[in-house]
Amino acid sequence: MSARMHAIVQSAFGGPEVLTHTETDVPEPGPGEVLLRVAGAGVNPGDAVLRSGRVPELVPLPWTPGNDVSGVVERVGDGVTRFAPGDRVYGLLPVLRRGAYAEFTAVPADALAPAPKNLDLVHAGAVPLVAFTAWQALAVLARVRPGDRVLIHAAAGGVGHVAVQLAKELGAHVIGTARASRHDLLRELGADELIDYTTTDFRTAVAPVDAVLDLVGGSYGPRSLDVLRPGGILVGASIDPGTDEQQAAARGLRYAWVASEPSGELLEQVTERIEAGRLRVTLQQTYPLAEAAEAHRAIESKRTTGKIVLVP
Repeated sequence: MSARMHAIVQSAFGGPEVLTHTETDVPEPGPGEVLLRVAGAGVNPGDAVLRSGRVPELVPLPWTPGNDVSGVVERVGDGVTRFAPGDRVYGLLPVLRRGAYAEFTAVPADALAPAPKNLDLVHAGAVPLVAFTAWQALAVLARVRPGDRVLIHAAAGGVGHVAVQLAKELGAHVIGTARASRHDLLRELGADELIDYTTTDFRTAVAPVDAVLDLVGGSYGPRSLDVLRPGGILVGASIDPGTDEQQAAARGLRYAWVASEPSGELLEQVTERIEAGRLRVTLQQTYPLAEAAEAHRAIESKRTTGKIVLVP
């Protein structure tokens, strides 16, 4: 293989135009890492937030964005026995590491799992972040139990449509906010009630709930507190949650912010659900790696359903 590869490199903060398609060195896998030939790199709203410079402490410029990744193992570093060249895998790169927007990337082996047998590798690249976020928010932080009422904002988005399925699997009564054009899909995924946020204030349309997963942020945070039962929890996943633990506690409520940590072990549980047909991740569109800026414009439009994936 060549010692050079194509990658997206960001050297300054700004709009999508700062994502430069260029040639750079193929990384070497360190101890405990594998070198992955990338098949798919998921594009997430958080990628656009980091690119913009809103949280500069998390972005060591210059860097290659992207932490959702799938591909084929090219080489393994010292100490790696779980994977071998040729294995089909997928996983999540650490937040401060990133690097998925490239033809090759080095990934900690313990952040990877065998890719689902019933998904092509491009589609597999759409899965890790949304699955981890939904799982952490609902199963770990909110501790959703059978009979709980759960409200999910942006229910048709990448994390949202996975969260609908997971909340239903956990036995919840699932309510989602989404445009009316996406309601049929969400009903198919298991949503019990749907609210068109473009015409209706959800606070007037929903009875008290046990948990809210807010994937929008801003004004949705404090408004979501209004629909929680006493002792209920708001889980935020936006860089601008609009509220915090103190505001929630003052009203007898709880607040938590969800962070997704790489885990091959957890991803194996996701794989089982996908292969059993109990979980699906919708892939809306793919873009060539060179069109990463266009992919970011699409994700920032906030009109996507499911996931967008870059294909080197």
